Amino acid sequence: MTLRQLRAFLAVTRTGSFTLAAESLYITQSALSGLIKELEQGLGVRLLDRSTRRIQLSEIGRGIHPLIEKILADLDGALDELANIKALKQGVVRIAAPQLMACTLLPDVIAAFARDYPNITIRLTDCAVESVTSRVFSGEVDLGVGPERDPNSDIDAALLFALPFHAVFHREHPLADAESVCWAELANHPLITLQGQFTERLSIDLHNVVRGLDLNPNATVTFMSTALSMVAAGLGATICIPYAASLVRLYGLSMRPLVAPEVFRRFHIFTRSGRSLSPAAEAFRDHLTRYVREHAGFSVEGMRKQ
Repeated sequence: MTLRQLRAFLAVTRTGSFTLAAESLYITQSALSGLIKELEQGLGVRLLDRSTRRIQLSEIGRGIHPLIEKILADLDGALDELANIKALKQGVVRIAAPQLMACTLLPDVIAAFARDYPNITIRLTDCAVESVTSRVFSGEVDLGVGPERDPNSDIDAALLFALPFHAVFHREHPLADAESVCWAELANHPLITLQGQFTERLSIDLHNVVRGLDLNPNATVTFMSTALSMVAAGLGATICIPYAASLVRLYGLSMRPLVAPEVFRRFHIFTRSGRSLSPAAEAFRDHLTRYVREHAGFSVEGMRKQ
């Protein structure tokens, strides 16, 4: 059986006429008759009883007609759904991102994407930095966004942007009037940092550039929102990436570039190696890349190296 044969059979039963059925399928009447004959020969049964006055279903034809009708209806439905997915008229994109990025940068990105593709559903998972790539690997999400990780052959990492670290402190902090802050100056004041690889990688970067310059935080926390709350309470300064400026302002705090040395943190889009993205996920990935370049002012090209 072929789809053309099945569609010819339904067209004849729908119109009750070989002439009308052929016209509806944009084929000749002889071609239509050939398709019906091939179908009956392939099945080994007669599906239509023909007479000079009318065409009607045989007993076997009446039994098989609902099944063929359902098969083609299901297939047409699947093809329509696929066409909508390809045309970005429907679809779901699942994203994992660190909690700080999920509450600062990504809401604006998602809102802009929704204006262009209102029928695409975005499901954002805010999580710890360390679990972003594991969620990509497990298939829980289509893509992840976050800071650079150790290379993994199962994960593809495409550079999204790179931004320098900034110091964040209360507006009455001794360093609040400075246009920029040296790392050595910051180290002389109480410091609150994030736990895990955030501080570990930063300490390594600093130590590689300036021997003897180490971070010795007075407190470490899991989320940046906690660090900012402690800074707002006057318990010390913290370190973050400038895409979090909206949250820093919300806490009424000041942000200054950290220099001597200027240290960058690179952020990537993570996907599973060897696994293609859906059209909707591809569209969001491209949109995110354009957004950070055109609207957020992040620069990928010409990045300064440490």
